Order: sequence, then structure tokens, then C-alpha cells
Amino acid sequence: MRRSSDLIKLYFLGGLVLAALCLFGTTDDIRSLGYTIAAASLVPTVIIAMRRHRLDPRVCLVVGLVSVFSVLAQITAADSFGDSTVISGVFSLLSATSLVAALVVILRRSRDRRDTFGVLGDGAIVGLGSWVVTWIVFVQPMVASRPDSILGALLFSFYLPMSSVILFILSLLIFSARRRSTAMSFLALSLVFNLIGDVLYALIDIKGFDSGLERFSLAAYVAAYFCAGATFIHPSITRLMHPEVASGPVRVLGRLVLTTGSLIIPVIALAATSPYDDDDRWVRSISASVLAAAVTLRVVRTVRANNAAQDELLRSAQTDPLTLLPNRALLLKETERALTTQWGPDRLPTMYFIDLDRFKNINDSLGHATGDELLMLVASRLQTIVPDGSMVARLSGGEFVVLDTSSRNVGAALAVAERLLTVFREPFALAQGDVFVTASLGVASAASGSTSTAEDLLRHADTAMYRAKDAGRNCMAVYDESMHERIAKRLTVETALYRALDRRELRLYHQPILDLVNGDVIGFEALMRWQQADGSVVSPIEFIPIAEETGTIVPIGAWALLDALTQLRRWIDEGVCDPSATMSVNVSPRQLSDPNFPSIVSEALVRSDVPAQQLWLEVTESMMISDPELALATLRRLRSIGVRFALDDFGTGYSSLSLLQNFPLHRIKIDRAFVHGVADNPNDRALVRTIVAMGSSLGLDIVAEGVESVHQLQVLSDLGCHKAQGYLISHPVPADAMRSTVSALERLGLFPGLPPTSRLGFTGDR
Repeated sequence: MRRSSDLIKLYFLGGLVLAALCLFGTTDDIRSLGYTIAAASLVPTVIIAMRRHRLDPRVCLVVGLVSVFSVLAQITAADSFGDSTVISGVFSLLSATSLVAALVVILRRSRDRRDTFGVLGDGAIVGLGSWVVTWIVFVQPMVASRPDSILGALLFSFYLPMSSVILFILSLLIFSARRRSTAMSFLALSLVFNLIGDVLYALIDIKGFDSGLERFSLAAYVAAYFCAGATFIHPSITRLMHPEVASGPVRVLGRLVLTTGSLIIPVIALAATSPYDDDDRWVRSISASVLAAAVTLRVVRTVRANNAAQDELLRSAQTDPLTLLPNRALLLKETERALTTQWGPDRLPTMYFIDLDRFKNINDSLGHATGDELLMLVASRLQTIVPDGSMVARLSGGEFVVLDTSSRNVGAALAVAERLLTVFREPFALAQGDVFVTASLGVASAASGSTSTAEDLLRHADTAMYRAKDAGRNCMAVYDESMHERIAKRLTVETALYRALDRRELRLYHQPILDLVNGDVIGFEALMRWQQADGSVVSPIEFIPIAEETGTIVPIGAWALLDALTQLRRWIDEGVCDPSATMSVNVSPRQLSDPNFPSIVSEALVRSDVPAQQLWLEVTESMMISDPELALATLRRLRSIGVRFALDDFGTGYSSLSLLQNFPLHRIKIDRAFVHGVADNPNDRALVRTIVAMGSSLGLDIVAEGVESVHQLQVLSDLGCHKAQGYLISHPVPADAMRSTVSALERLGLFPGLPPTSRLGFTGDR
């Protein structure tokens, strides 16, 4: 960078010397020599810049032509060349044309090429407007005063408007640049100095100003050449000509002002002056006609471009950019039209809502590019299989909707649904290999006499699709009103659940865990209950899954943990239970995945003053299977502080022995499904015997859940399971009823010799 800066300084020093030569040279030959050297120096400068900065050779070639034609124009201006004015004017015009070409190439390199026609069109308007003004102000008076030099006047009349076109293209470069660069500044200075030289030359040649201005004109041209050379020498020329850096939206206001001025000023000039003679009248008429034609063509082109842009915007607003299928907006519009115009006794407009099962897994495992490829293949298959006249739309993710207006009855609609599911029977050939994908499908039809809107029909199909998801995926479900009622009820529960904790509507009930060997209550399991302000009770089976889905289980679980441990400490202090009694609290997968959960447990233990080994956290097999690494990390952090873990509902899930080997578990809880048949079903008895033997061999504690009869209790004891809980022992009871419940259990003395059912079954029921 420093070498470039030193080179530019040296380059400008040479330019100052030549400019001084033009200003203070004693003869025309000396001044002309300074100008010629400055013009010729542009050629080697551009060649050096092309090699150093790897510039586009086309730009360098055209800029070199500017230099060559300028030198030839200066040489032929001498009197020794016949009609020097005409020849010099031709070369000057070629030089200006080459400069315009060079700027157009730079503009195309630095801007979106789709706007080239607009640039050239606006440039033509600026040039034609300048031609009209030049003719009226300069050329026509020159022709009138010098009738023998018409050709030279015409050449000059074409040359001067070129300066306006050059200025226009320069403004486009400046307006479209994202950021200004040093090369851009040098280029702007070069063109400004060139314009100053042209104006001074015009004042001398046409208006008869003092020829002493020629010194300043030549000095301005020299400055223009050296600023142009500095443009190419400076390293920032690469940014000017790099489309990724220099491209950007044109600042329309400056471009509009320049183009509008090129229209208004000629009109004013034409209106303010009268034709000198018939030739002047013809030139004015033809010039005005050509300018009007150029403006008309530009306006027509602009209108067409705007219409095309509006059409493209409308298409983009109504289609999915990936699959080019209609999007939600267009689907609803077409559905509304179908409901209004195509519904009838023999027509049943039907919507099919298709959602790819576990599509997120494909994006996560194979990448989003593969997911997009799959979506396009699904869209293609759906389009080939739907009935004629149907619309296939994509909403988002893996969600597609088919609108069929040709179905005549429910049976025909179901037949179409079956056909749509066949799309997913064959694998999809992706770049990474074949992939099998299933889908859940919801069907909703506009019933006879229904006032359903397009939004209603889409919502019904969506509801049915989620029912298919709940049914196990890879199937279809048909919407009925009961689905809406269930969703409305779920929404009511979900809304109320957010405030249930603040309103103190949640409470814990506790179920004792009994040691069958000595009949002692060794612990309790905390079970959540929800009684709303109006007295209605919401089942845990209903609200716990909602709490997990919405995330409210995290604050609710933290509250339950602290409340259960606080209650255990209170019972111990009041002598309700043994000081070594434990508290079991269920943990959801959402809690286990919370990185703050170990801190929540530690805080609850500290605040309740309960030793960590007296807390049992009950986890299920499913939460450890879904994300084993996260579950293992969380359990290990909790085990390090002394908390113990129980595997709840053992035997109903995967029942993988690897869980018992790999996870820090201390207790197995035999599910009530096996306990229910342990007394009468030999298979259940054999399974329980196996579970007990396996747990004992691994050193695990065994607890049986759901004990409801004395016979079950007797068999469990015979099989070696010495801890149990269930309705036979006690129903879950509120905290204030636990003292009487524990007292009743201790009076019964369950082992050895089981008590009568009449006494045992009433514990905790009253």
C-alpha cells in the first residue's frame, strides 16, 4: 500500500509539472507538448495497472483508445493538416465516445447488468437534451456566423453533449456505490476536470472569449488525464470494478433529477428562443421529435419493467420460493372461491393437510439442503397424483395442503386421501441415498349447509392431521366436531395452567411407601393434583402432558420439589414419620433437559434442610432413551450431591438392561400393570419374579406400585419384593391427613401375618 501511495505522489508531481507547462509555457508548441505528453502517459499507466491489479482488459483497451484519440486530435489540430478543424473534431469525438464506452463497461462491471438498458436509455435522454441546448446556445450561432465551417460545428455539437452523458454515467457510479473509494474520487475529479476543459474550449471557440483561456483549458485536460491515471494506479480500483462490492441499489433521486433536468431545460430553451431560419427550424423539430421518441421508449420500457416487477412480486407473495407451489395466502384465496362458487349437492370441496413425520430429524441428520431436496420431490409426486383441477400448496416446513373441489361424497374424498398416502410408500431418491418418509394426513370437507370459511376448513384439516399424529403417525384422520371440542378444552386447560401456580390451585398429595418386613412407613411419593377455583378437578393425566409441552412443568416441578421436601422436613420434625423417611418426586423429560435442574434440586435440599440421600427422583425409561447423553450427564451431577434415582413404571417401556447398567439407578418400581395380575396370572407372576431377581442381583431396591389386594401383597412378599405402595395400603392423601394415615398403618402391623382386608383397605380413605 505504501508503494502505491509513493507511486501516486510521484505521478501527481509529473502531472503538476505538465499542468504548469500548459499554464506558463511561452509558446503554443510548448503548451501543446505538455498536453500531448499528459494524454499519452495514460497508455503506459493503464498497462501497468492492468498487470498489477488484474483489471478487465476491455476497460484498459477502451481507456487506451481515449488516450490515443486525444493525442491524434491534438496533433491534427495543427494547421499543417488540411482541414484541421474537421479532422481534429473527428478524433475528439472518437475520444469522447471511447470515454463513454469505458464508463459504460465500468458501470456494467459494478452494477446489475439487467439495468443496462435503463442506463443507456437515460444516457440517451441526457445526450439528446444536451444536444438541443448545445445547438441553440452554441452550434446554431456558430453556423450562422461561420457558414463555411458547418461540418466542424456539427462535430462540436455532437462532442459537447458527450460531456453531459459522461457526467450522467459518473453520477450513476456514485449513486450505486455501497461505499465511496479513493479510485471513485479520482475518477470523479478526472471527469470534472474534463468537463471544465470542454466548457472553456467551447467559450473560446464559439463565444469568442479571450484565447488566454486556452491555457486553463489545457491545464484542466492535463489534470483530467492524471486523475484518470491515478484512478487505475490506486489499489481501490479493484473494489470499484468488483460487482460483489460495488453493486447496490441506485439512488433514484439523483438519477431522476439529472434525467428530468435534461428534459426540462431543452423545453425551456426551445420555448424561450425563436428559430433563426428554416434550417434551424428543421433541426429543432427533428431534435425535439427524437428526444420525445427516446423519452417515450424509456417510459414504455419502464412501465413494462414495473409491470413485470409487480407480477414477480405478486407471484413471490403467493408462491413458496422452494417448491414454487402456492402458499397459504393463495390457497386460502382459492379455497374461498371454491366454497363460494363450486359447492353444491354433487360437490364437496375437501382439504387434505399432509405433514411429513419427523421431518426435523432429516434436516438435523442429513442437512437442510437434503431436506429441501426431499420437499421438492414430495411436491413433484403430489402434483402428479392429485385429481385434475386440484391445488397443491406448501405452508411451511414439511406441511403440504391439497385442495380438491371435484369430490362428490365422503367416500370419494377418502379414496383421494388413500391415494395421497401412497406417495410415501416408495423411497425418495436423494443425492445422499434413498430415504423412506411417512406422513400424517388430515381430511376436512365443507359439509352441506356449512358456513365454514377457508380459514375454518384449513384449521379443521390441521386438527385432523394432529389427530393422525396422536394415533401413531403414518395414517389419516377425518375431522369431526368432537375434535374441535377436545382442542377447545385443551386450550382452556393450557391457558388456565399458566396461572394455576400463582393462584395456588396446585397441591401435592402423598402416598406412603410401606416396608412389608416390619410394617413401617419408609417413605412417601408426592403426586400432583389440580383443583381449579370453581371446584373442578383436572386429572394429572390431562394437564401433566400439557405442562411438559408448554414448558410450564419446569416452574411447576421446581415448586413441587421444594414443597414435597419442606413437607417431609415438617413431618420429621413433628414426629409423623421416622427421621430416615424419604420423599419420591417424579421428574419429567423437560425438567431433566433443563441445565438449571441440578441447581434447582440443590437449592430445594438446602432450603428444606433435608439430606440429599432422602430424596428419590423418579425417572421413566423413555426420557433416558430419547436423549441418553443429556440424561446421563444430569443424573451424574445429581448423584454427586447424594440424590438417588428410581426407574418408574419398569417393564412397560423398552426395559433395556443397558439402562440398569449405564445409568446411576438405585431403585426399580414394578409397574401396576404387572402387580394387578401377579396373584392370578402366571405370566405376570413370572415377570415379577424375574424383575425382583434381576434387581436384587444388581443391588437395586425394589418397590411394587398399585397394590390393591391382600393376595397381591402376599404374593409380592413371597417373590422377594418387600416394599410396596397402592390403594390397599393408602390412597394419596393431603398433607394434613398423613399423621392419621401413618398411625393407622403402624397399628395394623402388616408382617408377619397379613391383616384382614376389612381393616387394611380403609387406610387413608376417610
